Amino acid sequence: MKMKQVAFLFLIFLASQTVHSWKKDEFRACDQTPFCKRARFRKPGACTLIAHDVSISDGDLTAKLIPKAPHDQDQDQIKPLTLSVSVYQDGIMRLKIDEDPSLDPPKKRFQVADVVISEFETRKLWLQSASTEKINGDDGGLSSVVYLSDGYEAVLRHDPFEVYVREEAGNRRVVSLNSHGLFDFEQLRVKKEDEDWEERFRGHTDTRPYGPQSISFDVSFYGSDFVYGIPEHATSFALKPTRGPGVEESEPYRLFNLDVFEYLHESPFGIYGSIPFMVSHGKSGQSSGFFWLNAAEMQIDVLAKGWDAEGGILMPTEQSRIDTFWMSEAGIVDTFFFVGPGPKDVVKQCVSVTGLPAMPQLFSTGYHQCRWNYRDEEDVENVDSKFDEHDIPYDVLWLDIEHTDGKRYFTWDKMLFPHPEEMQRKLAAKGRHMVTIVDPHIKRDESFHLHKDASQRGYYVKDATGKDYDGWCWPGSSSYPDMLNPEIRSWWAEKFSYDNYVGSTPSLYIWNDMNEPSVFNGPEVTMPRDALHVGGVEHRELHNAYGYYFHMATAEGLLKRGDGKDRPFVLSRAFFAGSQRYGAVWTGDNSADWDHLRVSVPMVLTLGLTGMTFSGADVGGFFGNPEPELLVRWYQLGAYYPFFRGHAHHDTKRREPWLFGERNTALMRDAIRIRYTLLPYFYTLFREANVSGVPVVRPLWMEFPSDEAAFSNDEAFMVGNSLLVQGIYTARAKHASVYLPGKESWFDLRTGTAYKGGKVHKLEVSEESIPAFQRAGTIVPRKDRFRRSSTQMVHDPYTLVIALNSSQAAEGELYVDDGKSYNFKHGAYIHRRFVFSNGHLTSSPVGNSRFSSDCIIERVILLGYTPGAKTALVEPENQKAEIELGPLRFGGQHAAVAVTIRKPGVRVAEDWKIKIL
Repeated sequence: MKMKQVAFLFLIFLASQTVHSWKKDEFRACDQTPFCKRARFRKPGACTLIAHDVSISDGDLTAKLIPKAPHDQDQDQIKPLTLSVSVYQDGIMRLKIDEDPSLDPPKKRFQVADVVISEFETRKLWLQSASTEKINGDDGGLSSVVYLSDGYEAVLRHDPFEVYVREEAGNRRVVSLNSHGLFDFEQLRVKKEDEDWEERFRGHTDTRPYGPQSISFDVSFYGSDFVYGIPEHATSFALKPTRGPGVEESEPYRLFNLDVFEYLHESPFGIYGSIPFMVSHGKSGQSSGFFWLNAAEMQIDVLAKGWDAEGGILMPTEQSRIDTFWMSEAGIVDTFFFVGPGPKDVVKQCVSVTGLPAMPQLFSTGYHQCRWNYRDEEDVENVDSKFDEHDIPYDVLWLDIEHTDGKRYFTWDKMLFPHPEEMQRKLAAKGRHMVTIVDPHIKRDESFHLHKDASQRGYYVKDATGKDYDGWCWPGSSSYPDMLNPEIRSWWAEKFSYDNYVGSTPSLYIWNDMNEPSVFNGPEVTMPRDALHVGGVEHRELHNAYGYYFHMATAEGLLKRGDGKDRPFVLSRAFFAGSQRYGAVWTGDNSADWDHLRVSVPMVLTLGLTGMTFSGADVGGFFGNPEPELLVRWYQLGAYYPFFRGHAHHDTKRREPWLFGERNTALMRDAIRIRYTLLPYFYTLFREANVSGVPVVRPLWMEFPSDEAAFSNDEAFMVGNSLLVQGIYTARAKHASVYLPGKESWFDLRTGTAYKGGKVHKLEVSEESIPAFQRAGTIVPRKDRFRRSSTQMVHDPYTLVIALNSSQAAEGELYVDDGKSYNFKHGAYIHRRFVFSNGHLTSSPVGNSRFSSDCIIERVILLGYTPGAKTALVEPENQKAEIELGPLRFGGQHAAVAVTIRKPGVRVAEDWKIKIL
């Protein structure tokens, strides 16, 4: 009877979750979070630590941090902290501060494992010596200075302790830590008899057996006018001040992975993922970055100018500067300073630490159709056939939690999905794939083999008493594998083999949801902080990385399943630094409203800055029923997201693209087709990200770093270096103001009309499209034939769209491989550079590649070229090709024309030249 009552209450809870939107009081604010409240109370100059015993040891600059003044007998003794400064190739400095293990602290502080890639340590520069210099006007205070990279130095100031990076010439600072004396490190200690370390929130008690252990410090960015990064928040791209003069709502940006239903669209509260990486940018066109490798809850203030006016601290005033304040509940100081100086340099430096984005399979860059839930095999077959009936391409059909046997993952509901392999094979026959959901909560059911195995092996996260942690999620009573443990990750990976995941086929891939982890009856809808992982690590210490480890284990499972030959596709909701190595993420449970369409752009841009380039938002909004106009606008914008998926809650009306009348179907079809037309360009950009870390979708200032008008623009974005896209974010819009940066022209993707750069254009907009432009001086590869899926386009010919600049020149690239295996790592790819200059178009190889393709270039479109010539000469065949006015694109409502070289017939894999006669 009691279990029935509990189950009934649980169902009421679930029902409430589907009806009510995000409630502020369910989640802790800073003033309800003791470590955040304590840290914010500190005043500038409060830190009294000085660097002592400074020396070079094992290639690092090392020191002890000790209090400057003798300690008050009534207070706890402050023990020396260890400090090390390491330098790495390409302008990266690493600063670590921890408790001294030789002084026998009560426990070892957690250091986040398996995020920094092994190759990074091979790039360490072993310091041989440090120079010592006096600081101007500092009563003879000393600093130790070491080489960082050409033109840059790392500096450790001894008294007061401060660490910063500066330019060698002129000593201009770049990034500094503890310049305002806000550093604080709560040391682990033995509990006194009269102390109460427990914390309580909304009926939950955190035992906090090790007491206060938080860390906080200030970080300053010099020559900076804006800061960006620290996802995930639904807020503007340029981070707004959270504290100081003129700030009304003083709440820091929170990094704490949470399952937040219908999150607010303008809020600093943390949602599903956390990457503690910030990028600064300023009028000089230069960028710098800072990353704190710490997986505990973090709160970060962006401080308004004048915040320290009462502190009496005098800082250099010749440089513009943004000050920030970083606070974390636990862990150590393990920070990375990135000198840039360009925006792309900072991103490259960051991913050299956390890893390059994985190269996705080609199919995963197409359109994905999802819903909670497609009911059964008949529903799947009907949806699939309707895409064909309406000539709408798509690549992946998704199944949510209802496809399982009672929310037991790796199973199928035998009534609804009796023939899963046959269902997948039917999709695969059209070149399509399927994705099923696998979440971390395992149903506590003794008849469920997965639970029985995990329980017997002791593989679950434990509660504070050492028992298997039992929380509520979709299956009801659930436990969670301890993904911190590499042995358990390997065990999990084995579950994806075809033998273990019965009913799976090679065309099935995986979706990891609820992996923050979400616990419906837990504090703040997540796991208690005093839960225990392998080695006695508390959940509070690794919370933000739990979903990352789960994502890692799942991707490893798909890799094993394919004998290491098949690139995995795994979508994850939770993420951390390094998640880009394992797959894609999305922005979670958004809503069907215009504000959420608008905020999706800065959210995706922010993820890209951190290396997490394969991201997108649920097209149409997960919650609610979008009006047709909103849904159309979302498809038109979503077609340019790196990850392009339509998804909806089970309480919403069905919203497949053909359900809103012929006109709206045509508009959505056209938007999806644009994505497929541009797949060669997108895939080339994914390869660029895979090699360099530079994101597929970029802020305008990444391509135009000195253009101040671009610094806070997050309504428009660049796709690669060639395309600019401006969303339409209001209903019944008749006009849009579009800023086109730079000095060169921009060409409308649909009409070919040229617009001047460096100014705002007020443009008429129609329902047919959102403003999108190709930058003069670029060449974009396309495929213009419409197929059912990306897989069926493989052998289709290419079109090159050349947008000529004022010098009548342009260049671009194309990358091609088999779209699925790792053979590209061994040279099995085609990478071509196209250059148009002096009336000649040439194709030359990039790198040494060994991959064959019979694909040809069937059209070359010239934008900004004055018609006149009638023929072109194709070399080395010495054949002629006709030049005429042809359609700029196929399938549009109004067919614009452009100068076109028809059927040059050149192979995409070969060297050739086309001369306009």
